[in-house]
Amino acid sequence: MLGRGWIIGISVSSLLMLAACGGGGAEQDTTVHNTTVSKGQALIDLKAALDSGAITQDEYDDEREKILEE
Repeated sequence: MLGRGWIIGISVSSLLMLAACGGGGAEQDTTVHNTTVSKGQALIDLKAALDSGAITQDEYDDEREKILEE
């Protein structure tokens, strides 16, 4: 019976130690990253997509107009 008590005690102690590791005091990164692309870069990227076959000519024309209208 003494062995069983030790096992239960160690198990409970282990659980309590693990529960205490739940956090607190950890530094959080709250940095906001804004990514803006110039119209020129957007047009270059769009042309690359057309040249690689990722988009069709019609899609290119539509997106190009949207970029230029902004």
